[in-house]
Amino acid sequence: MPQTLFVKVLFQSLICFTLSVFTCAFAQKTPIDYVETRIGTAPSTTESARAHSEAGSELKGQTIPAVGRPHGMTQWTPQTRSTETKCIAPYYYNDTKFQGFRGTHWLNGSCVQDYGTFTVMPMTGELLVNPEMRGSTFFHKQEKSTPDYYAVQLDDEKVLAEITSSSRSAMMRFTFQSDNESFVVVEPNSDEGQGFVEIFPDKGEIVGFNPVHRIYQGSGQPAGFSGYFVLKFDKKPIQYGVWHGDTLKPAGRSMAGSGKREKIGAYLGFGDARQVITVRVGTSFTSIEGARRNLEAELSGQSFEGIQKATKRVWNDELNKVKVQGGAKDKVLFYSALYRTKLSPRLFSDVDGSYPSFAGGTPLQKTDGFDYYCDFSMWDTFRAAMPLQTLLEPKQAGDMMQSLVKKAEQGGWMPIFPIWNHYTAAMVGDHVMSVMADAYAKGVKNFDVTSGYSFLRKNAFEINKDVKSYEAGKGRRALASYLKYGYVPLEDSVWQAFHKREQVSRTLEYAYDDFCLSVLADGLGHKEDAENLRKRALNYRNVIDPATGYGRGRFANGDWVAQFNPFAKRVDFITEGSPAQYTWFVPHDINGLKNLMGGNKAFIAKLDTLFEQGHYWHGNEPNHQIAYLYAYAGQPWKTQKWVRKIISEEYDAGVGGLSGNEDGGQMSAWLAFSMMGFYPVAPGTPNYVIGTPVFEKVVLDLHGKKFEVIAKNVSLSAPYIQSATLNGKPFARTWLSHEELTNGGKLVLQMGDKPHAQWGAAPTDTPPSLTR
Repeated sequence: MPQTLFVKVLFQSLICFTLSVFTCAFAQKTPIDYVETRIGTAPSTTESARAHSEAGSELKGQTIPAVGRPHGMTQWTPQTRSTETKCIAPYYYNDTKFQGFRGTHWLNGSCVQDYGTFTVMPMTGELLVNPEMRGSTFFHKQEKSTPDYYAVQLDDEKVLAEITSSSRSAMMRFTFQSDNESFVVVEPNSDEGQGFVEIFPDKGEIVGFNPVHRIYQGSGQPAGFSGYFVLKFDKKPIQYGVWHGDTLKPAGRSMAGSGKREKIGAYLGFGDARQVITVRVGTSFTSIEGARRNLEAELSGQSFEGIQKATKRVWNDELNKVKVQGGAKDKVLFYSALYRTKLSPRLFSDVDGSYPSFAGGTPLQKTDGFDYYCDFSMWDTFRAAMPLQTLLEPKQAGDMMQSLVKKAEQGGWMPIFPIWNHYTAAMVGDHVMSVMADAYAKGVKNFDVTSGYSFLRKNAFEINKDVKSYEAGKGRRALASYLKYGYVPLEDSVWQAFHKREQVSRTLEYAYDDFCLSVLADGLGHKEDAENLRKRALNYRNVIDPATGYGRGRFANGDWVAQFNPFAKRVDFITEGSPAQYTWFVPHDINGLKNLMGGNKAFIAKLDTLFEQGHYWHGNEPNHQIAYLYAYAGQPWKTQKWVRKIISEEYDAGVGGLSGNEDGGQMSAWLAFSMMGFYPVAPGTPNYVIGTPVFEKVVLDLHGKKFEVIAKNVSLSAPYIQSATLNGKPFARTWLSHEELTNGGKLVLQMGDKPHAQWGAAPTDTPPSLTR
């Protein structure tokens, strides 16, 4: 590379580094320029997180600054932690050493594990292969991070490292700025020491794979497939080699791990010239050849700038489905949240439609007119992230539903929490019923709902008596006792699950799931099933203690657990929270819950206690619908008050701006919906409860029809709805139907700084509920 051109490239890059993210964002007009990908990569700064979090990971958003396409197969992130261990994300903002670019399958914002990954690191001078030793100091002021591009200046190595990406592939560019020997290191991140690499020096190519292992049910067992990769360098190496543990093997061509947890990898050396090395990378879950096909299909003949430009356009096309008018910081919050909802589920099929069979890997399957997706963080995302997908991208949502159907057909049971293409019983509930019913109720029909229903019904009605497959995650947990008693009694410890006991939470969630399945049964003409399931949807009554009005542990003989504090932060019959928080998880029948509590007055008093005394915990998902429940009791102004307060206090544009784990996009989906002004309290029903919009104007582009939310005089101090019109007519309902949104229209809200107690207060204005 001519010296003058090199200096010019470097100078332009460094100028970009010195610009702050906000300066870059606000100078542009497209949505992607408002996205801050590093929100949630540092410990939370909110009071709610400090007050309620227990495990160290609960204080973190657990996000990564992911480069890639929406729902891409592989995302690309700077790596600051080398392990694939559970609950350790590849990147944390407070770390100071860059270990390379990781091709990651991290479930965004989670506390699970990465899998099938590999890392690529540029180096100069002494060749160090251990990721902790080779890490190079970097500074965030020299870091640029967007959904389509990441770059960082590595001070120790004197290297400018850049990356952009497509769906299954990426291109890296390393500008070596010193006269030291230049290397590129490639490492499969197999904690078990089972990876493989092979070098083809004449072709300037490195290939390899990293076997995937299960956690939760079947912990440590092979998942039946690997993460495969192919790297093509634009220059032939001057030297090359492999390593095993701490031992370098110059001129070695291949290396396979022996399964003893030692690290392996490969390296290429390119001499001591100041130069630019470009690397094209393909990934796959089927084979090395699949990775090569994906690479050629997505990157062939394209420049680095061309790929970046195309990826930026794809992001803008998706983010532009919602146009907002308001303050710059609010746009950063909103579009960053919308970005984070589009990282999972992940595309799992190759360009030719091939993908590994669910729950075993073999034989390879082939899609027929749909894309196959995996990594459904179902306990979290059924609440708002999947409904947001259904609203904005119904065709893709249908592909995701068909993916779930195929998992059931290949594995024999509908999965409950399908990640790394396998069964788990990681969390409570059976929420594929929710997402499939929600998609169906909202008009998504491009999936085999008949087959899907048959497997959902199997989960709901059939007890898996095969001990081995049940332990492996097939079948609804504790179904036998749930069917026998109408609730899960305290005697059932649910030991064949990762989350054991938690009987009250299971009962509440199963009652809701049964309601969702009744929606499908009714729509498909299974009237007897529908009636039976609607009765089971009332099982929540069996764990709400009428004496206290709170969810409470119950024995098989009907006795309530004796010692009971509804505000205890953790009790063993509740999942990750308190009875006072989980009691409100009856989204399908809030009117029925009100009746159990003694009516509107008692219902509102309990809500007030939760919020005013600091018992609400936004950092964990079972709380997410609670602020919207005032609308069911004729006091929507309190929904407006608390939703706006949560937005203001639990989210921020800084790196610590999430109050808990992102959990597959749910934390951000709550924010995106709430900033628009409505929220899907009861997925499985085609309705949204109105909250309080943040923006002066929101325009949803819903497949050719536009729905507008106009909030006149809205501000942080004026979150209260004074009056409303829908399509020019007076409007007092506190909910919108999915049909009203997708048909297009205009909701105009007059906002004020004081509550308007009459708007939406009439019983006829409240949202629908199973109990009328």
